[in-house]
Formats: sequence, structure tokens, C-alpha cells
Amino acid sequence: MDIALYVLSAVLVLIGLAGTILPALPGIPLIFGGLWLAAGVDRYQHVGAWSLGIIAVLGAIGFIVDFVATALGAKRVGASKLAIWGAAIGTLVGIFFGIPGLVLGPFVGAVAGELMSGTSVLRSTHVGIATWLGLLFGTIVKLVISLMMVGLFAFAWWIA
Repeated sequence: MDIALYVLSAVLVLIGLAGTILPALPGIPLIFGGLWLAAGVDRYQHVGAWSLGIIAVLGAIGFIVDFVATALGAKRVGASKLAIWGAAIGTLVGIFFGIPGLVLGPFVGAVAGELMSGTSVLRSTHVGIATWLGLLFGTIVKLVISLMMVGLFAFAWWIA
């Protein structure tokens, strides 16, 4: 039974790593769940509460970055509040349209919000591109944090 649970744990971590790049999957929660399952199957002999706590904090940071990065990309170029709200709403709506929606949703939302605030199409497009770059930056940070989570788990496993 333990082998099956370790395999499930590994599958969760691998799907989670894919989810850090593919926005349709909840990558960080899947990684944390897989790591926690592996630690639990081992009865926390190799990876204990401190290691899992640090991994959980990293996961929380990555989860927050995932939601905030897009809006910060828009804010960095001086986007209006409507554009920032548009980017956030575009991200949420994009979830229901798969990968194209998640890639284009923040851009379209930011452009629409900036247009509603009365700026030009060129300026609105600039804000939309900055929003998309924020999404890209957020994905990179989320991937790094995910790899740190797995690396910390592996370090704790082999050190203990």
C-alpha cells in the first residue's frame, strides 16, 4: 500500500510542476499535497513539521504571487484602477476558457479597463502587454518556488 501512496505522491508532484506552467492546473497546492502525502506515508520520519511548515510558507508565497503578479504588471506601468481590476477579472474569467483564456484574459481585461478609464488604444495596449508580462513573471517565480519546495523536501528527506 505504501508504494501506491508514494506513486500517487509522485504523480501529484509531477502534475503540480506542470501546473506551475499551465495555468489551468493548481500547481502549488498539488505539489504541497504530494509532498505532504509522501511525508505522511513515511510517518514524518524523514520530513517533519518544520520542513513541511517551511514548504507550506513557500507554497503560500507562490500561491499569492500567482494571483498578484498580473495586477502588479499593470500597476507598474501606471495603469488605472479600472485596468488593474480588469486584469484581475480577466484572469478569473479566463479560468473558464482554458489555456487561451488564461493567457489572453488578463490582457483583454486590462485593455478593456484602461479603455473604460478614457485612455487611448495605444496606451491601453501598452498596459495590456505589461499585464501579460506580469503574468509571465509570476509564472517564472511560481516555477522557481515550486522547485524550491521539491528541493527542500528532497534535502530534508536525505539529510534526516
